[in-house]
Amino acid sequence: MSVETGRPPEESLALGRALEGSRGLFGRGARRGLLTSGISEVRGPAACMRRDALFRRMLLAADVIAIVGAFVLTTELAHRSLQLTWAGIAAIPILVICAKLSGLYDRDEALLRKTTLDEAPKLLQLATLCVLVAWLTGGLIVHGVLDRHEALFLWVALAGGLVLARAASRALSLRVAPVERCLFIGDDLSAETIRSKLTGHGGVKAEVVAHLDLDKVAPWSTDSFSEPRLNEIRDLAQTLNVHRAIIAPRSVDAGEMLNLVRTLKAVGVRVSVLPRLLEVVGSSVEFDDLHGVTVMGVRRFDLTRSSAAFKRAFDLFGASLGLLAVSPLLIIFAIAIKLDSRGPVFFRQQRVGRHGHRFHMLKFRTMVPDAEAMKDSLRHRNEADGLFKIAEDPRVTRVGRLLRRTALDELPQLLNIVRGEMSLVGPRPLVIDEDNRVEGWHRRRLELMPGMTGPWQILGPARVPLREMVAIDYLYVANWSLWTDVKILLRTVPHVIGRRGL
Repeated sequence: MSVETGRPPEESLALGRALEGSRGLFGRGARRGLLTSGISEVRGPAACMRRDALFRRMLLAADVIAIVGAFVLTTELAHRSLQLTWAGIAAIPILVICAKLSGLYDRDEALLRKTTLDEAPKLLQLATLCVLVAWLTGGLIVHGVLDRHEALFLWVALAGGLVLARAASRALSLRVAPVERCLFIGDDLSAETIRSKLTGHGGVKAEVVAHLDLDKVAPWSTDSFSEPRLNEIRDLAQTLNVHRAIIAPRSVDAGEMLNLVRTLKAVGVRVSVLPRLLEVVGSSVEFDDLHGVTVMGVRRFDLTRSSAAFKRAFDLFGASLGLLAVSPLLIIFAIAIKLDSRGPVFFRQQRVGRHGHRFHMLKFRTMVPDAEAMKDSLRHRNEADGLFKIAEDPRVTRVGRLLRRTALDELPQLLNIVRGEMSLVGPRPLVIDEDNRVEGWHRRRLELMPGMTGPWQILGPARVPLREMVAIDYLYVANWSLWTDVKILLRTVPHVIGRRGL
């Protein structure tokens, strides 16, 4: 039996012995009696408890600081005298309880990736509730009555403060918290995918320390279970100091998978499952309770007319605002490019857009004029699968190197957005020869206009092969929402600042 671990050989040997021992004990344990009805879930390793407690306490402190800070800032900036009352101070625990009842302190325990943007809608609801109570209760929360402008400022300060404070608390907690040690159960390909996703991405501090095939843990999936078997699995988890199991199920009986989850939870191991169905349809489903049977209804793939209109209005507003804000920079960069090397200011490249229509995508020119002619001589240095990317491309000019590192060479694409050829967020616009390699259902990624940024951007485009990128784009189209676009835009900023994937 071969067991892959990321640990020294003696730990791999211990894992193998534990598994062999559990097989031998299975028959004897089953004959001693079935104990599944009396099995209770234990709390897990002390490191897990400390990590969970750290995140909860840091989030609690962040919420209190954000709430108090928003009220203090509002009262200090008010044109008239406003002060927090004792009732207002006493209301802070009530708001914390509301956050607890909304599940805002319990998400991180179940998640590998700790993120704040995904809970932003609940935080906005909490801020709205807080401001409404402060506004409608007259002088109960603050001395004096909030007018509309002060209430609006309080809402903005509170919503922004909660998001920023929670993001900062999670970032600090991730630095302090121990690494989450994971046991992967599934096929080799899925294991490599998960390993790649656990490294080099924000919000994650975990590693795969061991890998088992589903066949190796088949005895764990039975409903005829005994206390000796649990002891063996518990010893196995303690040997490797496993905090979480990540399961990639294949087409097996749902009852077997449920028993496997129950077994791992019973010995104190947290469990994450890769849902195979959601790899096909993403999260574009509505859960339907059919009198006790859960049915997933898959939403339509393309956008409705109203959704398309909202997306276009969002693009026009964002691009117009962006052009006004960066117009001085555009002039400065244009002059710098002309002074640095001969050739045009803009680089125009034909790309494939919505419904396969071709258009010329604009960028600031970052390469020498004959860069395309030099491409064949540099193809042996290509570092991407299906795309042409070189880390230290000799064709890049001095000004171009600066523009690329800061992603400022993409700014002219705001003009493409205004012209209706691109979107702020969308599938990646491919050149013609790359688009010719996309076949089958993946071509439905062209249902939406290509974007300046997209899900491929925040994953690091230089590391994402073409086949994975088009699958990501397909799921983006299937799961589109305006909030998804906002989240991608916000997550693009730290990736650009941190020069990730550039």
